[in-house]
Amino acid sequence: MKLNEIEITDFNAPELDIYARCNEAQLLHYFEPAPGIFIAESPKVIERALHAGYVPISFLAEKRLVTADAGETRQLLEKYPDVPVFTAEYNVLTKLTGFALTRGMLCAMKRNVLPSVEEICKNASRIAILEDVVNPTNVGAAALGMDAVLLTHGCADPLYRRASRVSMGTVFQIPWTILPKDSWPCATLDTLKNMGFKTAAMALKTDSVSIDDTVLASYEKLAIVLGTEGEGLKNATIAACDYTVLIPMFHGVDSLNVAAASAVAFWQLGNR
Repeated sequence: MKLNEIEITDFNAPELDIYARCNEAQLLHYFEPAPGIFIAESPKVIERALHAGYVPISFLAEKRLVTADAGETRQLLEKYPDVPVFTAEYNVLTKLTGFALTRGMLCAMKRNVLPSVEEICKNASRIAILEDVVNPTNVGAAALGMDAVLLTHGCADPLYRRASRVSMGTVFQIPWTILPKDSWPCATLDTLKNMGFKTAAMALKTDSVSIDDTVLASYEKLAIVLGTEGEGLKNATIAACDYTVLIPMFHGVDSLNVAAASAVAFWQLGNR
């Protein structure tokens, strides 16, 4: 099948701005006030994003992968024969983008309109809420294993290239949304409580319940709230939640990073 392949001959071509000269923040606001653009990296991540309904704008791929008839890159591109595919040798692409491409492929996609809290939580029994988690790798890891994920405005964007890559595209398989700026914590927690959720704040507090408390796992609907890497959850957030939950520590360790804490919490409190 013939592709809409365009070999790169001019680094300054405006079509390549989204790959070479726009940072993540600029891509986010590219079509403002409409949703912007994000870049997905590697065939697996791109395939999961496409399957989730995101619309491709263009592809950027290593030439040898595009011309390999039996390769996964070629097979993926053949599903979108009308979408431009910009190609070049690997060293040219690395020079253009400023980084080494994971498995030689990028895709620029349109962002979708974010759903409401009610939309993504209506059929969920376990949700994660991330408060001001700024490391994209932690956002990617913490998106794993829950029915839905809510993020405050201070969080790193789950569609940042690094976050989606770290999660291997799982961010495209789990419903998530970013909370309205003035809704956290009170309005959002009130909404969740009205939907039948109990809320559990993960924090290093003495007046807390252990994460292995059977009461927590017994709830049909539970929201697990995790805070920023440095300060943890805000006091107002902890006070507004139904439970403060502690992960027991040993050997003098007093805390876990967000990715590790979320893994422990989701395993212990998730549906299995």
